[in-house]
Amino acid sequence: MDFSIYTDEEVITLLRNGNTDATEYLLKKYAPLVKKSIRTLYLIGADTEDLLQEGMIGLFKAIQNYHGDNTASFYTFAKICIDRQIYSAIKASNRKKHSPLNSYISFYSHVGEDEAKLIDNLEAGTNSNPEHVILDKETTSDLEKLLMEQLSDFEKEVLHLYLEGKSYAYIASSLGKSAKSIDNAVQRIREKVKKSV
Repeated sequence: MDFSIYTDEEVITLLRNGNTDATEYLLKKYAPLVKKSIRTLYLIGADTEDLLQEGMIGLFKAIQNYHGDNTASFYTFAKICIDRQIYSAIKASNRKKHSPLNSYISFYSHVGEDEAKLIDNLEAGTNSNPEHVILDKETTSDLEKLLMEQLSDFEKEVLHLYLEGKSYAYIASSLGKSAKSIDNAVQRIREKVKKSV
C-alpha cells in the first residue's frame, strides 16, 4: 500500500482500523526527525544509539497515542513525544539512575577562549547525506517485530505501561512485582531494541 498519498492523520486512521503496515511506514518516515533531535546532543561515556533508541520509543508512543481529534498535527505531536522521551532519559541519567548518561554536551555550546561552537570544529562525515539518515525498511521491520512479537508476555505488559508513562513503582504495583524486577525488564527490552536498531 502506498501510504505517501495519505496525510499522517489519515495513516493513523488506517492504523486504528487494523492496517499494521502503517506503523512501519510512520517509523520509517519519522526516523530522520529522531536523528535530527539527537544530533545536537553528545553523551560522555555513552553511545549515541542510546539516545536514538529513546527517540524511537518516543516516536512509537506518538504513533500509539495520537488521536485525530488532537488540535496539533501528527508531526508536532511526534516531535513533542520524541523530545520528551529523550530529555526524560537525560533527566533520569542526571539522577544517577544510568551512570553512562550523567553528562552530555550540546554541539552548540561555546568552547575555548574564542567562543567557537563545538559544532564549528566538527567535519561532516559520509553519513551526513540525508539518504544515509533514513533507517532502512529492514531495520524498522525488525524494530516493529521486536516490539510486537519477540518480547515475553511479562515484557509486553511492562512495555505497554512504560509507554503510557507509568512509573516503575506503579508498574510494579500493577503487576505484583518488585520495582527492581520492572527495571530489569525495561533494561532487557532496551537491549533487545538496541540490537535490532
